[in-house]
Amino acid sequence: MTDLERVQNAVLRSISRANRFGQSSIAESVETDILPDDGSYLMKISIGTPPVERWAVADTGSDLIWFQCKPCPQPQCYGQKAPLFDPRNSSTYMSLSCRSLPCNALPRHYVQGQTYPRCGSSNVCTYFYSYRDNSYTMGELATESVSFGRNVLFPKTAFGCGHNDNGLFNENDAGLVGLGQGSLSLVSQMGKVGHKFSYCLPPYSPKTTTKLRFGEAATISGNGLVSTPLITKNGSLSLFYFLNLEGITVGKQTVRTGQSNGNIFIDSGTTLTMLPSSFYEQIEALVKQAIGANQFIVQNNHYKLCYRNANSIQNFPNFEVHFTGANLSLKPQNFFRRISNDVICFAMLPTDGTPIYGNVAQIDFEVEHDLDRKKVSFAPADCTKQ
Repeated sequence: MTDLERVQNAVLRSISRANRFGQSSIAESVETDILPDDGSYLMKISIGTPPVERWAVADTGSDLIWFQCKPCPQPQCYGQKAPLFDPRNSSTYMSLSCRSLPCNALPRHYVQGQTYPRCGSSNVCTYFYSYRDNSYTMGELATESVSFGRNVLFPKTAFGCGHNDNGLFNENDAGLVGLGQGSLSLVSQMGKVGHKFSYCLPPYSPKTTTKLRFGEAATISGNGLVSTPLITKNGSLSLFYFLNLEGITVGKQTVRTGQSNGNIFIDSGTTLTMLPSSFYEQIEALVKQAIGANQFIVQNNHYKLCYRNANSIQNFPNFEVHFTGANLSLKPQNFFRRISNDVICFAMLPTDGTPIYGNVAQIDFEVEHDLDRKKVSFAPADCTKQ
């Protein structure tokens, strides 16, 4: 292991042990609400003592937990509906020093002449954390009590108290909860109960609340259950949940990736599925051929393939995604997204970066991440009834 990986393992052990010793009884299972919101999904979580309830983006593609905190004036921070979290009102808030293990587990960034994480005269750890869409959060790293209901408490959970946050966040987001494999994620800091979690993402509209489950309650079952290996990478990619995409079938034709080393990661925080450019072009050509209608060009839009008069399109092709050991049959709602009353667009795009299996493709599937058995499982479901 590298020095960074050893440090991250030490962080995980320390935080997990603190959480375990801090509870009189360890819950075998935890659940909370999850809600669709403008291309992402929010989870209900409480923070502080006394606890205050907030909705934050549930993101399996990152690890830091953070909330917007006072002071956080606009435009330095984006506007949110819920009150900003005020550390002064919590008896369990504690700033972390630059020598703390969580601070040393943060990714290094160089921003406007400053290296992060960094220390001021107070020796408090100041962090900067950014995302692939150039959104970012910056603030003070601290520990705080995180809870789900009255009986499930995770004390001394490391999180970011954001005082400068901007990007593609909206007024419903009080922050973001990282659910990746990194040592600072909620999953890692929950200890054993975080080693298995599952969700069932409902369609964006109408808004329906479903459950995000951890521990024993996260096990999924049912007709059509399939599993594929969870592949762990090294270095900066170690926090992502990589799967191996073998190919995609459109109609009766299958396009193979020819790869077997974990070539795409599954992410609840990304809306669209991003495919390798050359592979995408072949899939798009098959979809266009199957639908047959005239392509509609949407101005100032990043989608590559769109159609208008969406309600008149009847000939959506059979669409199957082939992971190693797991074939998923997708519905049109998983590979097309309605962007207006009468326009739909193909919910996949090409990328020359790391491919991503986004949340649109996961709608109406129960999805279970089992970190001990290193597998991700899928079962088709009506998530509005979960």
